[in-house]
Amino acid sequence: MSELFLFPNFVKHVDDTDYSLLPGQEAQIVMAPGLRDDEVIDMGAGKNPMESSVLLLLFPDNKNNTRIVFIQRPPYDGVHGGQISLPGGRREPLDENPEATALREAEEEVGIVSADVHIKGHLSDLYIPPSNHLVSPYIGIIHYYPSFIPDNKEVEQILELPVNGFFQKQNVREEEIIHANGNRLPAPCYFVDGHIIWGATAMIMAEFVTLMAGQGIQSA
Repeated sequence: MSELFLFPNFVKHVDDTDYSLLPGQEAQIVMAPGLRDDEVIDMGAGKNPMESSVLLLLFPDNKNNTRIVFIQRPPYDGVHGGQISLPGGRREPLDENPEATALREAEEEVGIVSADVHIKGHLSDLYIPPSNHLVSPYIGIIHYYPSFIPDNKEVEQILELPVNGFFQKQNVREEEIIHANGNRLPAPCYFVDGHIIWGATAMIMAEFVTLMAGQGIQSA
């Protein structure tokens, strides 16, 4: 693995990033599932979307390589059943702001200590047409290897995926995804450590990869 992806080195690039200069929808749309571009670009205008937040949490593993925590949702009848996503969820009335939502949801779903997370920046909001959610993604750092505890109701499995896997061009593919309703949907995706990451999560990761490329983290 390149030294760029060692935790101290990668965190330095994250720290040096100007989050006021985001790639935005141009980067997100590259990983959008087929036939949804216009809906995504429209940002849910006139549809009163529900506010949500997710946390892109970077942490070191026991070899000091940088990883990101993802969750696999349990199978259920909803549009996101069984999918891999970043920890997160709907904003609650007691949440002070979208950042607080991301931290609260991550603590509930994967058992991190939210007070130990250093929020570094905010990626572009993303509209998700199937569930009518407007999602605010936050980038956070935790400086130790967390002991993750999955929420029994919300999380089927916790995944600790290597960040470098998202920067390797051979891991970007197009697959025919079986949607929760049984329909087959062609979609670009990341294939990392045997897991398919697609949909809104892949779109968020695409913006993150593009943003970090501007800091010298290049695809291989």
